[in-house]
Amino acid sequence: MKRSWPFLVSLILLTLPPAAPAASPAAAPAPAPADEYLAAKAEDLAWWREARFGLFIHWGPVSLKGTEIGWSRGGERRGRKDKSTGAIPAEVYDNLYKEFNPTKFNAREWVETARAAGMKYLVFTTKHHDGFCEFDSKLTDYKITNSPFKRDVVAELSAACRDAGLRLGFYYSPPDWHHPDYRTANHAKYVEYMHGQIRELCTNYGRLDIMWFDGLGGRPEDWDSPALFRIIRTLQPHILINNRAGLPADFDTPEQRIGAQRTDRPWETCMTICRQWAWKPDDQMKSLKECLDVLVRCAGGDGNLLFNVGPMPTGEIEPRQVQRLKEMGRWLAAHGETIYGTRGGPWRPGPWGAATSKGNTAYVHILKWEGEKAVLAPIGRKVLSAAALTGGRAEVRQTDEAVEIAVAPADRQELDTIVALALDGPAFEAKVRKAASASLAVGKQAAASNVFQGNAAMHGADKAFDDDPETRWATDAGTRAATLQVDLGKPETVGRAVICEAYAGRIQEFAIEYQKDGRWQEAARGRRAGENAEVKFPAVAAQVWRLNILKAGEGPTIWEFQLFAAK
Repeated sequence: MKRSWPFLVSLILLTLPPAAPAASPAAAPAPAPADEYLAAKAEDLAWWREARFGLFIHWGPVSLKGTEIGWSRGGERRGRKDKSTGAIPAEVYDNLYKEFNPTKFNAREWVETARAAGMKYLVFTTKHHDGFCEFDSKLTDYKITNSPFKRDVVAELSAACRDAGLRLGFYYSPPDWHHPDYRTANHAKYVEYMHGQIRELCTNYGRLDIMWFDGLGGRPEDWDSPALFRIIRTLQPHILINNRAGLPADFDTPEQRIGAQRTDRPWETCMTICRQWAWKPDDQMKSLKECLDVLVRCAGGDGNLLFNVGPMPTGEIEPRQVQRLKEMGRWLAAHGETIYGTRGGPWRPGPWGAATSKGNTAYVHILKWEGEKAVLAPIGRKVLSAAALTGGRAEVRQTDEAVEIAVAPADRQELDTIVALALDGPAFEAKVRKAASASLAVGKQAAASNVFQGNAAMHGADKAFDDDPETRWATDAGTRAATLQVDLGKPETVGRAVICEAYAGRIQEFAIEYQKDGRWQEAARGRRAGENAEVKFPAVAAQVWRLNILKAGEGPTIWEFQLFAAK
């Protein structure tokens, strides 16, 4: 049975050890209630929401091999249901640190790279799943200070961040495939070790702004998370904690994908600048356009971007990666006002781009032009004026059906055409109304194989065909496959579909199908949907269509499933 978070928090609190009684009426005040340790205060989240952009760094002795950190280690992966293993034998992987001597490591250069990129914080891997520690832990010999390098990387990086005014976070993996007690009959002993290392990190390196766990789906009891959180917040009262140690904590962390727009819960996409988290020779790197698209879409969804680099075995960040980050920084130097300190919306990100808001201004980032103008849903605010921040002139036409933005082709920017709209009230609070999309499926008879808790009034199939950005079709938790069907009323020639997934990444494989002679035929197939997946296929005339979700990681949820006439 699914339990609500209030229920789980209550259960967790009952398991916490009681505070020791006061020695006398004159003793120090009783410690704060345990629930105060489970989440950060709103004021402590303020800087992070405004920052929008941070640097993630995955690095360790595995860079000598150019393979993935942690996952390329051979041997048993205790705690994992799958029996897969890495290509490097454990006895080889675990001894790489004896050869690790990154003599060109310079913490200040790393920090300056982050600052040049326009990043406001940095998160570093102090220990990955392989168990190797980049800090001088007194609880293990498997650490950087026992390598030929001998220096405490975390200490040097902490000092460099502090001197440069860059906020600092530590990544720490609760799973540890190197530790002999992890996920064995002695797991409690491992948890004691883990808590001890977290205490070291929160004590020995000055102020810490973020604790970034990577628990691989662990539960609170796996890490004694309530007690762990109490340790962290007692030592670092203003810290933020992510959602990967068995508790929801302060923010969510979609990985290698852009999170769906969500304004009621902080989130941060973590993504690699290349393909691999750790350094890989000649790894495929994202173009500047791709990098900026991700950053803008994260901000437009009201989330942050934690962008990862993997330094080389020498200790240097690869020059081409540094160059790409600096290019992003130059763009932010010119247009940062549209990213930093903004909130997502009021429009949801779409194939056209994304919007951010600050005060009475909505910044419309047009990342992809289709036709002569960008057509957005109608909004419950009056547009008072428009300015093309990237050059030229913007013309805006507002009606009850849409907000249309036009910029001359010569003034459109390949990276991002930004138009600032001055509204007659707060942009973030503006209500975006239902808009006509020209989808052939709007308002047509719909059906679904599953509806969340059977509540068709709120989550029925029709909600995916109503052109309303505030409604959605949802399925029950644990649903791994489902169908969403629509009857167009008569045969229509369709050549394009758009899938708007509410929780991007849940759909892992899908097919768009039509009915012919009582049988389902496939028009197109894909692996990922996402916030706005456009699928084109050879035109087909049919009356009944469906989205067949063949594989999902969790209950699929769809804002809209749109079908368009072939052009």
